[in-house]
Parts: sequence; C-alpha cells; structure tokens
Amino acid sequence: MDEAKTVLGQLKARKSVRVWDGRDVPDDVRRAILEAATEAPTAGNQQLYSIIDVRDQAVKDELAELCDHQPFIASAPMVLVFIADCEKWRAIYAAAGVESRPAGPGDLLLACSDANIAAQNAVVAAWALGVGSCYIGDVLERCEAMRELLALPSQAMPACMLVFGYPTERQLARPKPERMPLSTVVMEDRYRPVDEASARAMVAGRSRARGFEPWVRAFHERKYASDFSREMSRSVALYLESFEDWDGGREDPA
Repeated sequence: MDEAKTVLGQLKARKSVRVWDGRDVPDDVRRAILEAATEAPTAGNQQLYSIIDVRDQAVKDELAELCDHQPFIASAPMVLVFIADCEKWRAIYAAAGVESRPAGPGDLLLACSDANIAAQNAVVAAWALGVGSCYIGDVLERCEAMRELLALPSQAMPACMLVFGYPTERQLARPKPERMPLSTVVMEDRYRPVDEASARAMVAGRSRARGFEPWVRAFHERKYASDFSREMSRSVALYLESFEDWDGGREDPA
C-alpha cells in the first residue's frame, strides 16, 4: 500500500518543467529512464517505436527552432524523440524473406500509441528519479525539415519529443495546472456529447477569474487557431501521404 501511495502521489505531483538548474543527467539516470520507456505496454510486444537520444548540441538547437522557437529545448540536458516506427518490422520481415505490404494508417496510429505510452513511462521514471520533463508536441510540425534533421525514412514519424533536466526550486514550487473534473472526463458505457453545462464545468477552474467566454476565446486563438496548429496539421497530412498505399495495390476480392 505504501508503494502504491508513492506511485499515485508521484503521478499527481508531476508537472511540466521548462527551466533547468544546470546539472547534467548522469549516464546511469539516463539509462534508467530509457530502460523504463522500453518496459511500457506495447502492441503485441512489437515496440513499434524507436527513440532518438539527441546528444549533438547543434541538433538540439535546430529542434528548438523547428519546434516553435523554444530555447529551453536547446538548453535541456536530455532530449528524446519518440518515433512511430513502421519501418523496423518491415525490415525484420524482409530479413526473414517475408514480403510485406507497406504500413497503413492503422499501423501508424498503433505505432503512435506505442511511442506515446513509452514516452509516458519515461516521464514517470524521470520524476521518480528527481528529473523533470516536458512534452513537445511541436515535433509534429515542419515535416520536411524534421525528416532531414533526424534522417527519418518515409514510414517513420516523430510521435512526440521529451526534454529532461533537473528542475529549479522555482519550477518545483510552481502550482500544477488544474485538470478537468473527473465527472466531465469519464463517460459510462458510451460517448456523451458535451453540452454547454459540461463545457463550462470542464474549464471552470481555469476560466473563473476571466470569465468563461473571454477565456475560451483567448485559448482558442492561442491554441486551436494558431499558426503552429495549422502547420502541425499540414505537416501530419504530409507524413500520412507515406501511408496511403497500405493495401499494396491488391484488388478487392470478387
């Protein structure tokens, strides 16, 4: 029970960290985080992901620019890019003399799930080791440049990026952003459309000071209607083009 309380407490306490105290992440801690990532649940024990451990400062600098110009990425002691990798099992099949079809959209989404689950394992392990982290969704932007920078083959896509480092005291003291009430997130048995009352309840804690409508409008402009959001969709659509020939040109059965 004490162990369960510790784990649950860490999950509740963990928050994004974007300012580092200057210490490096030692190799043994780095390895522990990576090993934890690979212990994550995975579809059919396939581990449909690869992890790029970015050590080159020039690559970090470029990632910081490509990911919406965020300097804290470049200064992070540890940077991991989790790749939804639909290439490696095709290579395994080929090595065994098996001719396989190109990966399709379903394969990609499954690989994204594997990659993100592994990333979350890394986040939890890092927090337990005193290392903070931050998810970088912007790694989905700038498909052409990202492919070139990370030497990605056509059927591999960056699912997410994580930056790690030891947090400053101020980061540790910063309150964790409020989550939506459980009653507005959990739906019993089937999907329940969000009505106005539920919508207001979902963000009540965050919108209280400013008012619901002004807060939502500002949030919409900052996130959903932003240039980076539009670029992300453009970029992901480009990645998806590599997964359109998934049936290998087979004709439909008669």
